[in-house]
Amino acid sequence: MIHMPELPEVEVTRRSVAGVEGARVLALRLGKPLRWPIGCRSEDVVGCDVGAVTRRGKYLWLPLARQGAAAGGLLLHLGMSGSLAWGERLGSGGPHAHFELATSQGLLRLTDPRRFGAVVWSAGLSVAPARALLARLGAEPFDPTLSAARLHAAWQGRRVAIKQALLAGHEVVGVGNIYASEALFEAGIDPRTTCSALTLAQVVALLVAIRRVLGEAIDAGGSTLRDFQDAHGVAGAYQQARVRVYGRAGQACSRCAGTIERLVQGQRATYFCPGCQP
Repeated sequence: MIHMPELPEVEVTRRSVAGVEGARVLALRLGKPLRWPIGCRSEDVVGCDVGAVTRRGKYLWLPLARQGAAAGGLLLHLGMSGSLAWGERLGSGGPHAHFELATSQGLLRLTDPRRFGAVVWSAGLSVAPARALLARLGAEPFDPTLSAARLHAAWQGRRVAIKQALLAGHEVVGVGNIYASEALFEAGIDPRTTCSALTLAQVVALLVAIRRVLGEAIDAGGSTLRDFQDAHGVAGAYQQARVRVYGRAGQACSRCAGTIERLVQGQRATYFCPGCQP
């Protein structure tokens, strides 16, 4: 089972590569092509200093500066199977290591067996190509300006099921498949409910649940269903101890003792409790 890195896994990765901040780039090495060309020459980034790594949705931004002046940056996406490793001694990268940034403080390596990930140079986040890649992302779930009233208004008139709307990420970004099922369970909402049918009270409960579930997932190091690890090789533990419905079809609900069910929405598995999510 492939679990694409979602917002919690990308945030965990961001925190685990924080050691690259302040490092000077010594070399940039590329393997087989990823989803898009990197858009710069290796020598263009050599000598640059790396700033604080930030996240937008499932993208990571490594800002670069030269002699104190901004010099663009690298926008990274882990794709379906990508992972970053960071350290002073990483050993051989193997055939799936497609990007390596050697710095004065260690080596940052992207390994991606499926090569759906990406590393793209951009002069800034507000200009091409970064601007185009980030333009369709919804609000960050922990953004204090994101309100339930704003979400409720955005979903009025939309006939798509709420589970699929969450995965699309147009209104709020980062609620991946596991976390959408979990948040809808916490909020007591049937995943097949259309967006337009949600009451404001339900959206209030859903936003609270989204923030709680994603926060718990980040604290647990994300979810590892097959191969996700942070940049130090540590697997996530959310799926082992925190999930209430995801992957538990046929098992008893921990809340009402009913039976967890599974259905397919948009070719993705959804798990829910009919008793708790009427």
